[in-house]
Formats: sequence, C-alpha cells, structure tokens
Amino acid sequence: MTAKVTYNGNLRTECIHVKSGSSFVTDAPVDNNGLGQAFSPTDTVATGLASCLLTMMGIKAKGLEVALEGSTADVTKHMSPSPRRISKIEVELHLPAQVSGKDRKILEHTANTCPVLYSLHPDIEKVITYHWDL
Repeated sequence: MTAKVTYNGNLRTECIHVKSGSSFVTDAPVDNNGLGQAFSPTDTVATGLASCLLTMMGIKAKGLEVALEGSTADVTKHMSPSPRRISKIEVELHLPAQVSGKDRKILEHTANTCPVLYSLHPDIEKVITYHWDL
C-alpha cells in the first residue's frame, strides 16, 4: 500500500504516506464548495507534475555532476467547468544559468520523460517552460 487517505468531513482529507508517515491535508477549493485552506486534490495532481519534472532532472543531474539545488517550479492549474476536470497545467521551471547547453538539453529531455507527464490524460494540455536563469 502506498498511502492511506481519511475523509475528515467538511470536504477535507488527510493523506498519509505509509512508508514514511509523512502527511498532507487536502481541502475542496472555494469554487467547489470548499474552504480552500489546503491543496485541493486537483492541485496535488498539477503540483505532482512539477515535482516529478524536478525529481527526474535531479536524478539525471547527479550523473552529470550538475547542481540543481534551488531550482523552482511555478504551477498554474486550469479547470474546465463541464465536466469539471483539469484542462491545462502550466509549469514554469527556473533552473541554474551556469548549466551548459549540452547538459540543459539532456536535463530537459529527461524531464519530458517523467512518469506523471506520461500518466496524465492526453486531453489535459501541458505547457512546460524551462527558464535557465537562476
């Protein structure tokens, strides 16, 4: 088992990672009857994409002896009203400028093979932008 999710009422869940015990809370967004006081379930999907992109790049960067610490991702999730679903995820990655052009190309290719990206439905538009500017 990967995780245990408990519904706590008032459109809120607690999600526990079984192996580590780490946890987070989700809350329904304000535009869908919630309080919007935590990540919504769809926020976690969009954020998971950014986390996966950076993780895949980090794995490859180790072998290339490239430092990516301090890299960030800005995530914007767009919802479609009917049926209510994620219609678009935009991820803007901000990465260290001192990485060589060759290594940038390798790292971007690696990120574009992330399992979350491959797992998202093809109808979800994904816009991933790489900014080598830190």
